[in-house]
Amino acid sequence: MVVEGPSLPLDVSQLERKNMDQLLSLFLIGGLLLLIIFTLTWAWQLKTKNAAIVDTVWSASFPMLAMVYFVLVDGFTLRQLILLFMVVIWGMRLAIFLLRRTIGQSEDARYTALRKEWGANQQILMLRFYYFQAGLALLLSLPIALINLNTDTSLKTIEWVGVGIWMIGLLGESLSDHQLKTFKSRSENKGKVCDHGLWYYSRHPNYFFEWLIWVAFFVMALGSAWGFLSIICPLLMLYFLLKVTGIGYTEAHLLKSRGEAYEEYRRTTSSFVPWMKRK
Repeated sequence: MVVEGPSLPLDVSQLERKNMDQLLSLFLIGGLLLLIIFTLTWAWQLKTKNAAIVDTVWSASFPMLAMVYFVLVDGFTLRQLILLFMVVIWGMRLAIFLLRRTIGQSEDARYTALRKEWGANQQILMLRFYYFQAGLALLLSLPIALINLNTDTSLKTIEWVGVGIWMIGLLGESLSDHQLKTFKSRSENKGKVCDHGLWYYSRHPNYFFEWLIWVAFFVMALGSAWGFLSIICPLLMLYFLLKVTGIGYTEAHLLKSRGEAYEEYRRTTSSFVPWMKRK
């Protein structure tokens, strides 16, 4: 004998199916837009010979997706506007910061190394790399889409907690970027290790607070249906920051250029989470 469990009310199951259908539609439209934008970006780097422009485009892609989702989804307008403000302020600040480091400058050493490694196949492999970036951006937009799809007309406590975490992340990332830029702008600091401000407590405070922003989007998404699925976003970002393009590469470069001074900095300073110095 087969015992059937309690069935969901028809309106609830229909709402969930509708949300999933809308999510797939948003991802289809967002994916097509990203495909076009990243292809054009690749074509641009063919002319400029500076592949690092993709970092700026990747950061700006989240405000673009947030605006598309806002227009296409008939959700709770106040929640959508709060989220749109959060994504645009964070994404465009980071995009402008990266653009200033890219325009008129030599290509980032990461991309120069990739060109040498890929040799004659560098352009087709660079295009594949750009498409990977586009796919990653689409996946990471999951909490943005889920929050937009939430039609509940009351903002939950967990959503306000997410907003609070976002504020801390934005302030910390902006401050750490400003402190590093100010340190590098002074001629007497040339060749030295920045250990002032937030950099006294962490070797990479900018990465930590960037990751905190992704935690904020995940926490805010917990107030929406299927929001728990967006846990993949802060986990992915943590993996990339710690193991792929973040700390590992940056520290290998700094060890070569700063030598013993940076080795001492590594010995005494937390690598990621801001914390007290080690003696």
